This record gives sequence, structure tokens and C-alpha cells, in this order.
Amino acid sequence: MSALSVRQVRRRYLTLYGLRWLPTGLMIPVMILLMQERGLSLPQIGLVSTAQGLLVLALELPTGGLADALGRRPVLLAAGALNLISLSLFAVADSFLLFFLVWALQGIYRALDSGPLESWYVDATLAADPKAEYERGLGYAGTVVGAAIGAGALLSGGLVLLGPIGPVSALTVPVLVAILAQAAALVALLALLVEEGPATGAAGLRASVVQAPRMIGEAFGLLRRSRVLLALVAVELFWGFGMVTFESLLPVRLAEVVGDPERAAALLGPANSAAWLASAAGAALTPLLLRWPGAAPGAALLRILQGVTVVGMGLFAGPVGVLVAYLACYTVHGASNPLHSGLLHRQVDGPYRTSVLSLNSMMAQPAGALGGVALTALAAVTSVGTAMVVGAVVLAVAAPLYLPAWRAGRQRAADPAAVAEPAEPQAAGR
Repeated sequence: MSALSVRQVRRRYLTLYGLRWLPTGLMIPVMILLMQERGLSLPQIGLVSTAQGLLVLALELPTGGLADALGRRPVLLAAGALNLISLSLFAVADSFLLFFLVWALQGIYRALDSGPLESWYVDATLAADPKAEYERGLGYAGTVVGAAIGAGALLSGGLVLLGPIGPVSALTVPVLVAILAQAAALVALLALLVEEGPATGAAGLRASVVQAPRMIGEAFGLLRRSRVLLALVAVELFWGFGMVTFESLLPVRLAEVVGDPERAAALLGPANSAAWLASAAGAALTPLLLRWPGAAPGAALLRILQGVTVVGMGLFAGPVGVLVAYLACYTVHGASNPLHSGLLHRQVDGPYRTSVLSLNSMMAQPAGALGGVALTALAAVTSVGTAMVVGAVVLAVAAPLYLPAWRAGRQRAADPAAVAEPAEPQAAGR
């Protein structure tokens, strides 16, 4: 049994999860506009973002296997330290090469950060009570992340409205606050995340590095044998490509509609805050969606609805219409993520949990890099609205990939013995 109760595990997870996303909330309203302020064009911004996607592609699985073998705590600490370095560099970067380095560091950070905290929560919860329903905690996490990013975005917009502070431009001030928030998140991680796992130290590290490739191979083996898991992971290809519309193109679209980048940044602060609060509200619907229409049908329907909202962002005239569609997009976003994560966790056992989550994330990040290049280039030669509509279509066409999970769920409900639990993965190369 775990030394922590289910409630204690959930409380610590939600606290750390909120602190992890607060710096992101501070950065979202200003990141793209700050790079434009410092001389980068939209195609250049798309290119520098590929550094993140390429490094995630290269490192996602090794870092996931390392987290399963070495332990989630040391990997998360390394990730937080790298994010602190990348944010510090972002505060002073003023060239294509420096921003490329920032995004490269972000790629390493994302690869290390992808999955360990969520895996720790699920495994620690099951250790405390093997019958606990961790999906509800994942839904609460969606609510917390929405509130954290919303608060960060609101603070970011307020800081921009205050104007420059001495030689620091208005768009740079939120970056400095994000650095402080990331430092606080590292301290909290040290204090709150306790783990009974693999040995640490030099010997433990060497053993974990040797063991990581086997963990990766076993995760791939599980993916090969589970058509349901394969389809769920494939969803991330479409989501990663399409998310560029509401993460990167929306600030440009709003600046286009408003006619002033700084005014757009000021609007994006409260807009992002409201959007992530809407995301939190969407995540709070998880228990209802699990009852009706069910996890897999609900996730499929929400992918289609998200595509519709992105079309609205791209086609509505005026800032009010764009922002209303933006809020609707994030409501759907918050509701869909816990459903997808819950479906994914049900297909994997604990020892390989982070590796499989890394496989899932690995699909999203490079697809996002491809979307960043393709959609920003399309926006440059046509219009931002056209690029957003294309991204919306890509988001929506992922919906049928939830059909295998839906069919498996119906078969299990009709005859629990008809659909066996996922088999233990075999060793790599077998």
C-alpha cells in the first residue's frame, strides 16, 4: 500500500499540475507576438518551432522509458530545470538562431515532461487503492490546468497593459514573471512528489539507462498488439497538426482583426483566461460524459465539435465572433482531454505507463511542428482564416479513430470475458 492516501495523492498531483502550467499561461498571450516584435516573420516562427517537434520526436520515447526505469521524480526535476533555462533565454533572445535554441530546449523539456507526473498520479493512486477511479482525478486536473493557465493569461494581459518597465518591453514582462513561476514549481516538486521506485545515484542511473530501451521495446510491443491503443495514439497525429490553429494562429488572427498587435496581446490576456476557465468547465463535465454518451463516443463527438469551433475562429468577422469561437474551442478542448487520457490509461499496465504516454505525445509534437510549418506558410500565401479552416478539417477527421475503443467497450459491457485485458508486452525484438 502507498504511504499516501488517494486524497493526498490527488491533492499533491493537482497542486503540482497547476504550478506546472502557470508559466505556460503567462507565455501564451505574448509568445508569438514577442517573436514578431523582435523581427521574426510568421514563416520564421513556424520554422523555429520545428526544433521542438524534432527533438521531441528524437527524445520522447527514450525519456519515457527513462522515467519508467529511473523514476518519475528525477526526470521531472530535470525537465523543470530545462524549462527554467529556456524561459530565461527567451527573455533575451533577439535573433532566429537564439529563438531556435529556445525551442530546441523546449523540445527537450517537453520530452522529459511528457507523462511522468500523470503516470506518478495513476500509479500512486492505484497503490493506495487498487479500485480507485483515477479518471475523476484526470478530470479534476483538466479543471486545475484551465484555472492555472487562465490565471496566468489574465496576469499576462494585465502586465502587458501596464506597459514597459524601464528597458523591458511590455511583451517581455510576462516572460520574467513566468521565470519566477517556474522556479516556484521546481521547489514545490522537490517538496511534494515522493516516489518509491528504482534506486537513484550513479549505479541506479546506469541501470536505468540500460533498462530504458527494453521499456521502450515493450511499450511498442503493446502498441503492435492492441488495435485500440494504436488508434488512440494515431488520434494525436491529427490533434497535433490542428492545435496550431488555436495555439499559434489565433493571436495573429486576433491582431489581424483588431489591427494592433499590442492591443491584441492585451485582449488575449483576459481572453486566454476566460478560455482556460472554459476549458476547466469542460473538464468538469468528465463524470457526465463518462455516463453519457460514454468515453469513446464522447471523445469522437468532441473532436468534430472542436473542428467546428476552429472554423468559426477563422471565418467570423470582428473580435467578438473570433473570441466567442475561441472560448467554445477551449470548452471542447477541456472536455475531450480527460476522456482521451482515460481511454489510453485503460490500455496499459503501470510499468510501461509513461512509455505509452510518451508514444502518444510523440505523435502530437512532430505533427504540431509539421502543422506549424505548413499552416503558417499557408497563412502567409493565402490568409490566416484559410489556414485555420484547413487545420479545423484535420482536427475533425480524427473522430473515427475512436471507433475501436468504442467497439471494445461495448463488447466488454456485453461480455466481460470477451475482451481480455491488454497482454503483458514482450521484450524488444521478440
